[in-house]
Amino acid sequence: MMEMNEDLKEAFPDIDPGAKPLGARILVQLRKPKKKMTSSGIVLVTETKETEKVQNVVGKVVDIGPLAFKKRDTMEPWPEGSWCEKGDYLRCPKWTGDRWEVKLPDAEDEEDKVEFLILNDHEIVAKITGNPLTVKAFV
Repeated sequence: MMEMNEDLKEAFPDIDPGAKPLGARILVQLRKPKKKMTSSGIVLVTETKETEKVQNVVGKVVDIGPLAFKKRDTMEPWPEGSWCEKGDYLRCPKWTGDRWEVKLPDAEDEEDKVEFLILNDHEIVAKITGNPLTVKAFV
């Protein structure tokens, strides 16, 4: 797993999601959209931020339900093993799962929130093996 640097800490801040996955579900923290202004001083309009948020397909595994990656009838682990572990970065489907937002405790802006997603274990698209900050989704 990749070492946590400042950019990753900003994209995936440490915050309590307020939920725990049940059954065969995976709890994922989605990458936080960029702030209102880029490092070069360009102000991002609301439409750009919303587009980035909707097209976000990168998440960090926060927790895994007790039945994930197990045969439902015998509770034996899947022959190929777990597809991911806590701390892994994933490509997540755009239009699936249960999503909610949690406001950052020290947020000065009402829009400064972190989005979480719970999805079924078999809905994971891929495990990211490179830098999760460089993965982009295209429509």
